[in-house]
Amino acid sequence: MRAVLVLYFRYFLRWDDDLATSIYHAFVAMCYLTPILGAIVADSWLGKFKTIIYLSIVYAIGQVVMAISAIHDITDTDRDGTPDNMTFHVSLSMVGLFLIALGTGGIKPCVAAFGGDQFKGHQEKQRRTFFSVFYLCINAGSLLSTIITPILRAQECGIHSQQKCYPLAFGVPAALMVVALVVFIVGSGMYYKAEPQGNIMLDVCKCIGFAISNRFRHRSPQYPKKQHWMDWAEDKYDKLLIAQIKMVLKVLFLYIPLPMFWTLFDQKGSRWTLQATTMDGTFGQLVIQPDQMQTVNPILILTLVPIMDSVIYPLIRKCGLNFTPLKRMTVGMFLAAMAFVCAAVVQIEIDKTLPTFPSASQSQLKLVNMGSNPLTVTLPHNNPVQLAAAQASENYFVFEDKIIRVSAGSPAVSVILPLGMGRRQTLLIPSNISNSWVLTKDLFAKPEEGNNAIRFINGMNTAVNVSTTGTQFGIIPPSFPSQYSLIRNGKAIFTIHNGAQSCEYSREFGFGSSFTLLIPSSFTFGPDCQTSITEIEDIKANSVHMALQIPQYFLITAGEVVFSVTGLEFSYSQAPSNMKAVLQAGWLFTVAIGNFIVLIVAELGRIPEQWAEYILFASLLVAVCVIFSIMAHFYTYMDPAEIEAQFKKRDDEDKEIEIVKKNSIKLHDEDNVKQTKM
Repeated sequence: MRAVLVLYFRYFLRWDDDLATSIYHAFVAMCYLTPILGAIVADSWLGKFKTIIYLSIVYAIGQVVMAISAIHDITDTDRDGTPDNMTFHVSLSMVGLFLIALGTGGIKPCVAAFGGDQFKGHQEKQRRTFFSVFYLCINAGSLLSTIITPILRAQECGIHSQQKCYPLAFGVPAALMVVALVVFIVGSGMYYKAEPQGNIMLDVCKCIGFAISNRFRHRSPQYPKKQHWMDWAEDKYDKLLIAQIKMVLKVLFLYIPLPMFWTLFDQKGSRWTLQATTMDGTFGQLVIQPDQMQTVNPILILTLVPIMDSVIYPLIRKCGLNFTPLKRMTVGMFLAAMAFVCAAVVQIEIDKTLPTFPSASQSQLKLVNMGSNPLTVTLPHNNPVQLAAAQASENYFVFEDKIIRVSAGSPAVSVILPLGMGRRQTLLIPSNISNSWVLTKDLFAKPEEGNNAIRFINGMNTAVNVSTTGTQFGIIPPSFPSQYSLIRNGKAIFTIHNGAQSCEYSREFGFGSSFTLLIPSSFTFGPDCQTSITEIEDIKANSVHMALQIPQYFLITAGEVVFSVTGLEFSYSQAPSNMKAVLQAGWLFTVAIGNFIVLIVAELGRIPEQWAEYILFASLLVAVCVIFSIMAHFYTYMDPAEIEAQFKKRDDEDKEIEIVKKNSIKLHDEDNVKQTKM
């Protein structure tokens, strides 16, 4: 569902790029905060099985609510394809996202653990196989979703008007979630359901809280200092628990720089998807949707994980290099930073192809000669412009005056034009320059979602009707333009007719262009009418290919494999046996914090150039990478099992000493009794 979420915000709810990015990352952050709540509920109250069922129901309801929120016909009273009550759709979608975050976060810590519970102690091999299949299924699902969901979104559906089918894109996952839940419940009788044993996270929090409060109570110099501040909890808590918490805190301290990696990593679903909307997605006969580029990530994961484990790491070991887990994580962070440098380079190339739109204090004007004879036009602060018959000026002219005088022809005919500041306009000069001149409003932004904005100008003396599949331009009066219509990429065939005659005009369109198609005064219906149409390119099509995003996806995925997989492995190796869940919660918390950082930068930073924002994130991660490498240098690897065994051995020895003492006291008491009797 996340594959299309940022485009839903951008193009259905009509939010700008920054707000769409902010809400997207706020949602992702919530998805990684709620697992802590889910773990506590499962371990302390409901158990894993019931938690999965109840929160999966919440999850499915959230998906259904999202699907309903995307139905534009609910509030589209005037049937123009645009919702009239956007507040309703925004409110409904926020409720849906909250329920989804609660559901997905709640079941996230339970599903894998519940699967692991089904295996007994002697089934270690089978358990490992299960987790491998489980991880494979997650990535297979991710791969399928990033292919299929954008295809569903790209369909057009609706009751009264056809629009992008976001209800289908959200509704199919909702239906699949319901099916999955039913299948899970049907197997209830086959599961081993462990009873809730209490949540270790609560015990850890209580112990840490007691240590801090006890230290605060004994802060005066008269009390002796302790080796570690957690030792202040010895008055109430077991020494083994305190030692385990110390080990966890040591690892959690290393987690402090990690959110910066997730800050960059999760932007592949927001900023990078928006970047892809300004690119050309044609791969031969195949057309890739902007949100389908995320497919590269799961494909590379499924490829790189076995390559890293079977080839790269063994090769590094054979070279005699000590490539420790923390060193791997440092490399992963650096690769992610390089991915954003690549994204910045791609963005610079995209910016070179974008048109220069007028600022708030400027206006831009294009001239169109609809006549069959050449025309000379005089504009203020410019040389006279020569316009061929049925042609337009090559570029837009820039003015800072709100009102200008334009003259054309011989003898000259002058008109006073009021220009709109911050806008683009086109002046239509009729074949008879004594007739009224028409000033049209042009697009002053790239067409959305990679569509092409097309309009027709009727230079004939009679009205014409223009239509194409799914789009009606309507009846166009003489010397007037039609409204813009959005046409998808590919070949479009337009039918032009005047009631008695008709002809077809066809053209291939790319992504994100804008064309004004002039039907000249000399236009004649017939088989050659195709050549009579004058094509005026107002905005060039996207020319930077989506394939240029592949290097940044490769680097960010390589960074994920080296960083994320290694990080989890390192955390588990350094965590006590009963503290795995605590470190898992800490790891997920770093993901949430990383997404909050994106939210803050997007809302408060407001950096005007997107490439500069990419460079800022890359620079921050490099700085954090240096700090992390220093922290890693001073980190001492532990063997939690050995430390726990030492404490248990001490406890056993203490118990033996206590038993000996009790026995000696008992013998002494018996001697006293005998003496008393004597």
